[in-house]
Amino acid sequence: MMDFLSTANSELIFRIFIAAMLGGLIGLEREYRAKEAGFRTHFLVGLGAAVFMILSKYGYDDVVREELVRLDPSRIAAQVVSGIGFIGAGCIIFQRHVVRGLTTAAGLWVTSAIGLACGSGFYLLPTAATLMVVACLEGVNFFHHRFGAKSIALTISAATRDGIRDVLSTLQKEHVEVLSYEMKTDRSAPDASYTAVLQLRVKRNHYQARIMSFMTDFDGITIDNIE
Repeated sequence: MMDFLSTANSELIFRIFIAAMLGGLIGLEREYRAKEAGFRTHFLVGLGAAVFMILSKYGYDDVVREELVRLDPSRIAAQVVSGIGFIGAGCIIFQRHVVRGLTTAAGLWVTSAIGLACGSGFYLLPTAATLMVVACLEGVNFFHHRFGAKSIALTISAATRDGIRDVLSTLQKEHVEVLSYEMKTDRSAPDASYTAVLQLRVKRNHYQARIMSFMTDFDGITIDNIE
């Protein structure tokens, strides 16, 4: 019991605690933005990376002393760098010709580096890195929200082709960029109907307003899906 409470063990516990907290701080930002990996994932990645680093550095001290062998202290920690790629890959989604989740995957990769640094006994470096990551994510999000553009996948249905054309004409007048356009005709019912799948780009600061106008501006148009 006294050995567990020794200064050395307390230091190691403090290292993994700091790693988990710093990783969790990045995770809170991702959680707030409703991203694929949030607080728990980043918390666990930071904690696990720190434990692997400690194990890699100190886990075989008894073997080194008793057997007079030489070991590479980076052998386990090096696998964290490549192993985190499997978790990051699970966050990346390819949908409607758009890749999503790359930033979250990169955040997990940085979180593992922060955990490794904490496990090595560094505190100032991973703390500064964490603050820089959060500042980058929030700062870029602020500028994107004010000045950037948002892609919208819009699926609409109409009884006539003219209804679809009216939507496209209105979008062009309002300077909404149409990235792609596909129209299908359903002739299975007594009256043919037309479905159009549009990939649009609108200003982010007008995003919510455009969603509402899509729902109310056009008579005879059914909004099937908005993403």
